[in-house]
Amino acid sequence: MTPILILHGWGSCAKNWQRVKNGLERSGYTVYLPDLPGFGEGAALERAWVVDDYINWLDEYCEKNNLSRFFLIGHSFGGSLAVGLSLKYPEKVKKMFLISPALIREKTPKKAALKKTAKVFSFLPVSFKRIVYRHIIRSDYPAEPGPLRETYLKIIGHDLSDELPKVSVKSILFWGEKDKITPHRQGRLIKELISGAELKKLPGVYHNPHSENPELLVKTILENL
Repeated sequence: MTPILILHGWGSCAKNWQRVKNGLERSGYTVYLPDLPGFGEGAALERAWVVDDYINWLDEYCEKNNLSRFFLIGHSFGGSLAVGLSLKYPEKVKKMFLISPALIREKTPKKAALKKTAKVFSFLPVSFKRIVYRHIIRSDYPAEPGPLRETYLKIIGHDLSDELPKVSVKSILFWGEKDKITPHRQGRLIKELISGAELKKLPGVYHNPHSENPELLVKTILENL
């Protein structure tokens, strides 16, 4: 059977996807689920990365694990990496599943507030900044100083709108019915930009189906493999 490669989202890790991995493996699939550098048990970043750095890392990961042909699943930030990988190596990706992917980076008041807050609160304790970013601005911006924080600022400026029409891999979009992090209008736009893409709603789900309803996500993936 064709193996499956799962790419988790920003601020997440492989552990958070374990129930999805187990569900797919019970159906006979071999699932590869790496911790991306900077997250979980992945290697710490020594400098700020851009999307291409992650794509190069994934290229090496696939080579190391002899992944020459696979189903590709990417969630949120992992969705942008999945698209990048499919553009670079379309022959390797049998089918791509994009779960609420962060592909279109809109200029929003939230992002403007984030930049201002980062400057204003730069001198305050990390514990306080973490509360501000997570619960007031509702952002994944890391409170701790270091390469990951600079990486985040580079990542949120990476828009793939112009690249999506170049995607040649069969693609299916899964979108949580109640997702407020990646708006539904983005899903509809991405469906139009990727030739032949399908858009499917996940009922009762917000942005993280792998933790909110992993059974539904596994069932939906298996129905579309």
